Amino acid sequence: MPKETAVYTHGHHESVLRSHRWRTAQNSAAYLLGELEPGMSVLDVGCGPGTITADLAALVAPGAVTGLDTQQEILDAAAAAARERGLENVSFAVADVHALDYPDDSFDVVHAHQVLQHVGDPVQALREMRRVCRPGGIVAARDSDYAAMTWYPEVPGMEAWLTLYRQVARANGGEPDAGRRLLSWARQAGFTDIVPTAAAWCYATPESRSWWSGLWADRTVGSAYAQKAVEGGHATPEDLAAAAAAWRAWGEEGDGWFMVPHGEVLCRA
Repeated sequence: MPKETAVYTHGHHESVLRSHRWRTAQNSAAYLLGELEPGMSVLDVGCGPGTITADLAALVAPGAVTGLDTQQEILDAAAAAARERGLENVSFAVADVHALDYPDDSFDVVHAHQVLQHVGDPVQALREMRRVCRPGGIVAARDSDYAAMTWYPEVPGMEAWLTLYRQVARANGGEPDAGRRLLSWARQAGFTDIVPTAAAWCYATPESRSWWSGLWADRTVGSAYAQKAVEGGHATPEDLAAAAAAWRAWGEEGDGWFMVPHGEVLCRA
């Protein structure tokens, strides 16, 4: 496929949105929050259902926030969520991060959460994010790293799930182990003032374990990822059912613990 083309591996199945709607600025962009001030203009790339976007809008009000994604349907959901919160300083638009339709130096902050792992050319995406960020502004990116995910106990089938996911994501044109590459990509994009950090989500309480295992079990058999896994010849429906069963078995473990590590970069434009 062309270098700048990638298929969004997860799609917008309910099980995917169940995860995305849980995300907040605090649990998904804490590394950025110290840079935000009222009155700033923010571009949120790959905003999905807009929960982080809405939090950013509340934090920088009366500054304006623009959320971008590739599908109008998910942007409509994001706009509805913003209206429910009474936010009047946020708007949404369909866009491609490889070629943003904004003039140079348009925003104080350009943010992308779990986006660069899904694009065909993350370096070009960062160059565009840098181009539309004003001099001295901040470009912020955070991505998980699938190969570094770890869990306990070692339930049979979980390693097979991880291997399969990484195969499908790469076949779709993405890089599932993006977290460890963010610093390298940022340097290739021309940034020289970069603060790299890491953080993690952890699912280990009965409630969080049930939620995390359930959404992944559902995603493994019912989402765009499942469809691409079968259509691409990476797995059979029986393989996916076995992976979903492994997720549910892990979720029932009283000692169950799962960590999702993230790489983060704050880049001064």
